[in-house]
Formats: sequence, structure tokens, C-alpha cells
Amino acid sequence: MLPKAHLTSHSRMSGSREQPIFSTRAHVFQIDPNTKKNWVPTSKHAVTVSYFYDSTRNVYRIISLDGSKAIINSTITPNMTFTKTSQKFGQWADSRANTVYGLGFSSEHHLSKFAEKFQEFKEAARLAKEKSQEKMELTSTPSQESAGGDLQSPLTPESINGTDDERAPDMTQNSEPRPEPTQNALPFSHSSAISKHWEAELATLKGNNAKLTAALLESTANVKQWKQQLAAYQEEAERLHKRVTELECVSSQANAVHTHKTELNQTIQELEETLKVKEEEIERLKQEIDNARELQEQRDSLTQKLQEVEIRNKDLEGQLSDLEQRLEKSQNEQEAFRNNLKTLLEILDGKIFELTELRDNLAKLLERS
Repeated sequence: MLPKAHLTSHSRMSGSREQPIFSTRAHVFQIDPNTKKNWVPTSKHAVTVSYFYDSTRNVYRIISLDGSKAIINSTITPNMTFTKTSQKFGQWADSRANTVYGLGFSSEHHLSKFAEKFQEFKEAARLAKEKSQEKMELTSTPSQESAGGDLQSPLTPESINGTDDERAPDMTQNSEPRPEPTQNALPFSHSSAISKHWEAELATLKGNNAKLTAALLESTANVKQWKQQLAAYQEEAERLHKRVTELECVSSQANAVHTHKTELNQTIQELEETLKVKEEEIERLKQEIDNARELQEQRDSLTQKLQEVEIRNKDLEGQLSDLEQRLEKSQNEQEAFRNNLKTLLEILDGKIFELTELRDNLAKLLERS
């Protein structure tokens, strides 16, 4: 026999144009509208998530209620895509609601089943849209579908849950209670992946920073050496110019002076070219110094982000430890309750046996009397 709540739900949905065609349970998340990166849980525990079909408008919707509050009301369109981001987590973007929904399942099987249904109903929505367009072309009548049509059907928590016959087979194959994943399990694994990524980036930057620091120190030493060489070349050039002047004054050595002057001019030209090359090298080293400073700033920023991620991981680990302690305490209490109940049953069996013996003795006494 169906429970009373399920009978009520079935009687309500029989007169409605929308019917639940598949249901499962999952933790519901939405993307943070401010950061567009972090997940924000919209349900405190696993809730029922259902696919609904509107036969009148030929529309498929994903709906989930947390109490009386609708936390998912998403109409499936042909351009939607459901993406599996891990073994138990999937997401899809809804442009109409201007958000991204995320679902955390208790097992990979439930995630795969939900994804298969999503693809199936997405294809059905595409075929329905093509048929509607063909019909519009034949009748030349523009569609006047109401913009608020998605919210016409009244929804109740009972209608979302559906009856036992309407629920998916995988929800009824195992009637034993199974532990639901905690809310922080998914963000925790996600934060761990981000932490590993930032640690790898930080290690790479540390290596690059060490190389650049060594190159910077070497370049600084080279710049000082080149400055000293430049000063020596300038002094040598001045001395050579003076020497040329002195040689020009000696008329008896005109030919030798001319030859020497030519050599000195060539030497000066070579020194000027060398000076130009050194100046270009100095400019290049300045650019490398600027790049090293930028990399240092990036390293500091990544270090700060890594520290924030580590703090977040510690918080999540603390929450997870607290939940594990609560679960262990609950299991201990259940075990104690079972032991007490077993003891009471044994006592009750003994009393029943004693009463049976007493009844037999009384019957014998009555027969003798």
C-alpha cells in the first residue's frame, strides 16, 4: 500500500498538465553571482530533483523544492549542456535564470543516470522546437507563448516528490537508507585541487625567481665592470687624442704620426662601437630587472592566494571532522538502543514463558478440581 502522502500527490498530479517523469536526490548548489567561481549551497541536505514534462506546451523542466521554496526551476533548451566535473558532481548553465546550477550526488551511478536523462530530454526539446517551427511555417501564425509560462503550473513539495511508481527505478531498487554526502565534501575536494595547482605554480615561480635573482646579481656585477672599462676607455681615448696632437706637432715624424693617427682613429671607432654594445646590454639588463620585479609581485600574490586556500582547507577539515564525530556518536547511540531493545525482548520472552507455565498449572488445577 502506498503511503498517504504519496496517494495525495498522485491525486493532485493526475489533474495537472505537468507530470514528473524522473526523480533523484542530490545536494543543490548555485554559482556565486559575485565571483562567478565559488559554489554556494542552496539546500542544507539532499533534496528531490525532478524532471517535469508539460504535455500542453511540450516543455521539459528541472524542478527542486526545499520545503516550500523552489531552489531550481530551469527549462531545458536545445543549447544547454550538462557537464560532469567530477565522479559525483555535474553542472549546467541556465541563461534565462542567469546562473549556473550544480548537483552533488551520492554515487557516480546517480550522476550518470541524471546526465543520460538530461541528454534525452534535451534532444526531445530540440525535436519539439523543430516541429513547432515547421507548424508555424505551415500555418503562418506567430507563436504567442507567454513569457511567464514556466511558472503557470502550481508546484507543491508532494508533487515534486511524485509517487513510488513515478520515481526512477534506481531510487526504489535499494530501500535501505544510504549516507548522503556532506555539503562541504565537494568544495573540499575542489579546494584541494586548487591548492595543488597553486603550489605547483608557486614552485615554478620560486625556481624562476632564483634564476632571475642570480642573473640579476651577475648582471649588476657586469654593469659595474663595464662602467669601469668605459671610464678606462674614455681615459685612453683622451690620452690618445693628446698623443695625436703631440705627434702632429713633430713635423719630422709626419708619416709615422699619420699612420699612428689612423690606427688611433680605428681604435677609437672600435671603442665607440664597444661602448654602444655595452649600452644596449645595460638596457637589456634593465628590462630583465623590471621583469624580475613583476615576477616577484606575481609570486607574492600567489603566495597570498595559497595561504587563503590553506586556511579554507583547514576550516573544511575541521567541519568534516565535526561531522564525522557527530556521525560516530549517532551510530553509538543507535547501537546502545539496539542492545537495550534486545535486552527488553529477552526479558519479555522470559515473562511470557513464565505466564505460559502459570497458565498451564492453573489449567491442570482446574481439571483436577
